[in-house]
Amino acid sequence: MSKTAILIPCYNEQLTIANVINECKKYLPQAEIYVCDNNSTDDTAKIAKESGAVVMYETRQGKGNAVRKMFREIDADCYVMIDGDGAHPLSYADDMCNLVLKENVDMVIGDRSVAYFNKNKRPFHNIGNKLVRFIINKIFKSKVKDIMSGYRVMSKFFVKTFPVLSEGFEIETEMTIHALDRRFAIKEVPIDYNDRPEGSFSKLNTFSDGLLVLKTIFSLFKNYKPFYFFSIIAFILFAVSMILFVPIFIEFLQTSKVPRYPTLIVSGAIATMSLIMWICGIILQTIVRKHNEIYEVMLNQIKTK
Repeated sequence: MSKTAILIPCYNEQLTIANVINECKKYLPQAEIYVCDNNSTDDTAKIAKESGAVVMYETRQGKGNAVRKMFREIDADCYVMIDGDGAHPLSYADDMCNLVLKENVDMVIGDRSVAYFNKNKRPFHNIGNKLVRFIINKIFKSKVKDIMSGYRVMSKFFVKTFPVLSEGFEIETEMTIHALDRRFAIKEVPIDYNDRPEGSFSKLNTFSDGLLVLKTIFSLFKNYKPFYFFSIIAFILFAVSMILFVPIFIEFLQTSKVPRYPTLIVSGAIATMSLIMWICGIILQTIVRKHNEIYEVMLNQIKTK
């Protein structure tokens, strides 16, 4: 029989964690429930333990750190990851698990794109989510609707081959980008969204965590698509170089003189930097391709064991 594990990273969720665990028992009675307490200052861990969950502890602050610990230490065939704030209805979990266990989907994303934008009371979060979705779908030529959903069901194959690098709330963005780049089978299931009950507060900071997510996208774009990343920089530098050079060249054709040598030198230096950036992109893309080949071989070896 396939083993299902429910992973709940938590930080100060004493108001909602008991209800979340009870929902897990109701809709996935066969699953083992794990709560990773991330330095909570309230009774989250105590309530979780009393409610029947296996409680783990991660002292390094950040959701990414908690997820990393659970991915490393918990062994299962199917992993359900949800938040401890009660935002994710567990009524969808069984169908999402079946997609992983019976249809070989590697990651099922709970798509809140309609419900979240209608119920969420923080407009800047909606703007940020749409911006992140637009950027990632453009870069990776995908059509994912909910890039940052914390409600996911994943296969053991995905979990055990996913290198968790993020420390905080950008973990969902990293998971999505990794799955897209490595061509894992992804499916989205439309879900409802429950806003936090009165007295419960989000740990997300709209601006600081939003900037962190954008920084993560920027970094992963550079790491996963170096040729495109450095080509964009090279194009911008080349355009600046031409803006400086063309007027001097036109004046030279008209007068056979070069009146602004400093500008010409700066233009040449910027053009050289542009060429270097482009060459860097070519070299790094070759390295990434070789790394991808090694990663695919590793995946094949794991799959055949």
